Amino acid sequence: MTVTTEPMIEPRTGRAGVPGGVPAPRRPGPAPVSREALALLRQAADCLAEGHREPDPLRRYPAAYLAALRAGAAVLAMRARPRPRRGAPRDVWQLLAEVAPELGEWSAFFASCSRTRAAAEAGISRLVGQRDADDLLRQAEQFVRQVGELLPPR
Repeated sequence: MTVTTEPMIEPRTGRAGVPGGVPAPRRPGPAPVSREALALLRQAADCLAEGHREPDPLRRYPAAYLAALRAGAAVLAMRARPRPRRGAPRDVWQLLAEVAPELGEWSAFFASCSRTRAAAEAGISRLVGQRDADDLLRQAEQFVRQVGELLPPR
């Protein structure tokens, strides 16, 4: 006689199992997305909307950057595991490149925009033109969209 280990439906209970009443092993589904990650992604969308409403490049550029920053923080909220670390503090872009290597190019790109964002917030208009702000806003939209696609289905 051959004993099968294929799951079957138990007639009395309607539950899956194997002969002998042993329940079939369950496969874990994707972990639920944390509330923090979802909140950060909503904040990123709000920053994008603010960037679209803002005609001044000195305000549009930081809004776009902040949208990307919030989206990067959402990925960290989903994937990062705190570890004690000595040495210099690391920013979101450095951590993101470690935690989500598939976003490494985005991390490098937005890290390179940090000084320009600071200049825009300081009101230094010679470093931020309309086209710069528009381009960063488009890049931030693409990044936020890509981060949204990383979320498991809800």
